[in-house]
Amino acid sequence: MNRFSTSLLGEAKTLLLATDGSRFSEGALQEAIFFGQACAARLIVLHVVKVDVESLKSANAKVTRKQQEIAPYLEDVRKMARDSGVECETVVVGSSVPEHAIVEQARKRKVDVIIMGRHGRAGRLYLLVGSMTAKVIGLGFPMVLMLPKDFTMTGTHVLVAVDDSPNSRLAVEEALSLGMCCVTLERLTFVAVARRESGLPEARKMVEDVCTRGREKWPHLHFEAVAGVGHPSNIIVQAAEERAVDMIMIGGMVSGPLPKMFSGRVTKEVCGWAHCAVLVVTA
Repeated sequence: MNRFSTSLLGEAKTLLLATDGSRFSEGALQEAIFFGQACAARLIVLHVVKVDVESLKSANAKVTRKQQEIAPYLEDVRKMARDSGVECETVVVGSSVPEHAIVEQARKRKVDVIIMGRHGRAGRLYLLVGSMTAKVIGLGFPMVLMLPKDFTMTGTHVLVAVDDSPNSRLAVEEALSLGMCCVTLERLTFVAVARRESGLPEARKMVEDVCTRGREKWPHLHFEAVAGVGHPSNIIVQAAEERAVDMIMIGGMVSGPLPKMFSGRVTKEVCGWAHCAVLVVTA
């Protein structure tokens, strides 16, 4: 099967890759171009220059210098996209709050998915020091795809984290819709986690019900229901690694009372620890 026929982003038509121009972004750039081919989507490559808002003149000068500095890199990006048949636009903007600029540009340009690279697996300090990806996810954009450095997707196996929150239910629906648009997809694994043994039957029923729906809709796909007890992030990440999945789909962070099983902390941890791509879905 041609790798370019995979379409784990569904029917996305406009993608935005937020890049810092470093070697850590190269894998994300390659995958963004592959997704552009698979989805016949337009690709916007965005670089945000962090500036000081106190001086507009110096901020504009810094953005101009950075544009000149990374011009060869952006030309290489445009050439890579052209050679792959993907429409590509490169954008450089300045902002004192880069994560806000990324989301603002995505909304302004009617982007379906924001794509971001990850430098490496995070340790336990991840939640304390934060990351640009975590900050963007926290702003609630509908779809944010995190891609680890040097990770290549085959499009055959997706794992979905399931709980009773609206964002998780949306992630489930997005995953089930992949049977229609992703011809390389072979397996869907649904994972629910109970904090205590007493909650295990509810977790197991949740994923088994989803799998039953999936088998009725897409009999050609293999569905697996997994229920566990413990820390949700650890179980989700371990299940994904043991099965060598291409992508984890998980609900994004929500305001108000925390969902019963997952929280913003879990979403951030999964993004920081997973060996594979993570697609965060927010209603």
